[in-house]
Amino acid sequence: MRVWPGRPFPLGATWDGAGVNFSLFAENATRVSLCLFDGPDSTRESATITLREQTANVWHVYLPDVVPGQLYGYRVDGPFDPTNGHRFNVHKLLLDPYAKAIGRDLEWDPSLFGYPLDSPEADLAFDERDSAEFAPLAAVADTSFVWGDDRAPLTPWHKTFIYEVHVKGFTKLMPEVPEKVRGTYAGLASEAAIEHMKSLGITAVELLPIHYHIDDQFLTDKGRVNYWGYNTLGFFAPDPRYSTQPNDPLAAVREFKMMVRALHAAGIEVILDVVYNHTAEGQQQGPTLSFRGIDNAAYYRLSPEDPRYYMDFTGCGNTFNMSQPHVLQLIMDSLRYWVVDMHVDGFRFDLASTLARELYEVDRLGAFFDIIHQDPILSQVKLIAEPWDVGPGGYQVGYFPVLWTEWNGMYRDNVRRFWKGEGGTVSEFATRLTGSSDLYQQSGRAPHASINFITCHDGFTLRDLVSYNEKHNEDNGEDNRDGASNNDSWNCGAEGPTDDPAINALRERQMRNFMTTLMLSQGAPMLLAGDEIGHTQNGNNNTYCQDNELTWLNWNLGDDQKRFLDFTRRVAEIWREHPVFQRRKFFQGRALRGSEIKDLSFLMPSGEEMSDEDWNAGFVKCLGVRLAGDLIGDVDERGEGVVDDTALILLNAHHESIPFTLPTAKDGHVWRRVLETYEDDQEPWIGEGGVVYDLKDRSMAVFFTRDLSETQPDLSAKQVQVLRREANTPSPAVPSAHKTSHEV
Repeated sequence: MRVWPGRPFPLGATWDGAGVNFSLFAENATRVSLCLFDGPDSTRESATITLREQTANVWHVYLPDVVPGQLYGYRVDGPFDPTNGHRFNVHKLLLDPYAKAIGRDLEWDPSLFGYPLDSPEADLAFDERDSAEFAPLAAVADTSFVWGDDRAPLTPWHKTFIYEVHVKGFTKLMPEVPEKVRGTYAGLASEAAIEHMKSLGITAVELLPIHYHIDDQFLTDKGRVNYWGYNTLGFFAPDPRYSTQPNDPLAAVREFKMMVRALHAAGIEVILDVVYNHTAEGQQQGPTLSFRGIDNAAYYRLSPEDPRYYMDFTGCGNTFNMSQPHVLQLIMDSLRYWVVDMHVDGFRFDLASTLARELYEVDRLGAFFDIIHQDPILSQVKLIAEPWDVGPGGYQVGYFPVLWTEWNGMYRDNVRRFWKGEGGTVSEFATRLTGSSDLYQQSGRAPHASINFITCHDGFTLRDLVSYNEKHNEDNGEDNRDGASNNDSWNCGAEGPTDDPAINALRERQMRNFMTTLMLSQGAPMLLAGDEIGHTQNGNNNTYCQDNELTWLNWNLGDDQKRFLDFTRRVAEIWREHPVFQRRKFFQGRALRGSEIKDLSFLMPSGEEMSDEDWNAGFVKCLGVRLAGDLIGDVDERGEGVVDDTALILLNAHHESIPFTLPTAKDGHVWRRVLETYEDDQEPWIGEGGVVYDLKDRSMAVFFTRDLSETQPDLSAKQVQVLRREANTPSPAVPSAHKTSHEV
């Protein structure tokens, strides 16, 4: 085989049409060997090439006789000195950190560890068993692809509706999807899958991790897998388990691109959930699969007191060393690759606070953010932070810099507590409903910086949120110790499934309340796939290891599920058609441009604005929110002023009905109810300002102003007259348990 010197860049295996350039960063290594394999069943390499060229700590070689599909790995030699952070072991075959395709998954075996598992010295001992038969293999990829007229949808943030979805679980049981592509990239790109998302008005899918990951050994020993995928080993390779041809190492790359192209054609963006904070190699007693054996001291954050051990801000055993330039380069190269070559539209960064830790403290202006912001490619895509990690000071909601949006955990927690009926939540609830200005306005960000969500993959589904008080994770095999214990959930009177019609009706109403709140809050809504059909996980709030019917969405819908799906589509349509819910700027809360009406008003059941005393009354559970559609203060893409109907949202988390006096509408206009959550199907309802509306217990009602002359198709003139007469009658008494201070 011909061996040429090659080039240090680009890193990884690069096919140029004539041969392949191999390049590997290994700063502290003394020798690097490239190992070629004939096939996935090979137990030994068929050829070993020593890389004799080294440029700026990068080892490289060019092989003109190698073509795409070639399987390969590395052996890297150097000091084995764990107490000083070095864990080189030439007996371990290592996966290329820049591998763009996976040729073989690993098979757990003791030889994958750098030390004898039965050694009394544990990880300080040196293991000489060869891991070539069991280690994962990379494959040389051919990244060429005919994209045709593919274009990024470029949906503005304020019009973005995110759908968090697992590639496999979404279509594995979807009957309209051809069986051979269910649970794959191709399945997600199928006509039936896209049609469902389009019917909801979804503008972006946020895919749970699709980077190549491994299943933890303790899970495989119990017959389980790492279903969510937060255990990355290959940051450039789409996971082959979601390919229709998992034995073809190049199929995953091709099918992922086809999926992106199909989603783009439907106007749907693709956002990847990425895990750059740690790797699948775990702590010091984990396997030697890639980074640990290539250059442990460079890739990982090691304890300054004892480099044998790892700094762990993730709870997963290790943390990437963000102060190492080549680690930063790997992350940036990976991100650019997914944007430029794979055409994705953005990223959600798992445990993003970890990426900001340059030394120990979280630094939101750290090198990682500086590099992102100056990058001409990455600064233009959607950037979402999970703004916390498990280290000290790791909860950073509201503290990420401009260009970034955040999973708003405060929104999730407060909305759950409000609809649970807890007192003392209404003041914060009003702030969360209107864009969380307390978190984002001072840093120069907009309402869409808040990614609003009530449920996500981690925790209860929406159905389980209203059906369980306690987690039920026994199926995970960890004695129900795993998963969060504080979920702010409420089972409505019975734990789990029940035949009680009153409880089931209340649960459905609570689900409608949550869905309506989510869709009509300022900010970018994120919906967990399956919540729209009432998917249940039987109270399991940590299904990370469940690759089965517990997590796969069941599309054989009952009548109640069909009703809720229709309701979700209806409320999503209201959000989509009304720019008053899609503001690009925060509310001013005051009269604008000489108007007597504020752009935002919070109302008591009497119809009057809330005072400071009212906000501080801890027992208040009812609120009215008036959004002035003619005071949006924004322009569209062509510079035209954005104007909408004025909206009124009434919310009652109390256990009794509340008579609510509708505020005054402008001359000639009435309030037309477009949605009520108490029941799934309501007759049209129209009333003038001053009319008392019976706001049912634990329910919401949504109104828009309408010109009275345009209401006749909805309501007869006689009915309108009746509502006018009712407006002149005394308001019914507010239940004593819910009186505000000025009403007492």
